[in-house]
Amino acid sequence: MNNKINIIFWSGTGNTESMAQAIYEGSKKGGNSKLLTVDKDTLDDVVEADILFLGCPSMGVEELEESEMEPFMESISNDIDGKKIILFGSYGWGDGEWMQDWEQRIKNCGGTIVEDSIICNESPQEDVLKVLTSLGQKYSN
Repeated sequence: MNNKINIIFWSGTGNTESMAQAIYEGSKKGGNSKLLTVDKDTLDDVVEADILFLGCPSMGVEELEESEMEPFMESISNDIDGKKIILFGSYGWGDGEWMQDWEQRIKNCGGTIVEDSIICNESPQEDVLKVLTSLGQKYSN
């Protein structure tokens, strides 16, 4: 049976959206995936997923976007215990500290980070998109 994959993301400039699309393209072969912006998902989308891909760019001083992604993370913090999660996102400057903080937050809530988080500076290049597509395909089986 194929894994149920839900890809939930927030994107301001389209860079993180491109990353999410690459994951979705890879996961579609398994036929059991959804691509959702964070404002369109429901708690059921989190709970029902076997694998959860979460994407958000670095905002402000290396932090999650605060008007939609941050409230989303707060709303699911009690529902990701034991959940397999892969994080991704883009950044404009810095060294990825927001992603390290996000990974730790997931772990503190009981989630399991099953792959190294995928980050890219600005727009994702072809090599990053290939990695993301491969991850979508890997986890859809």
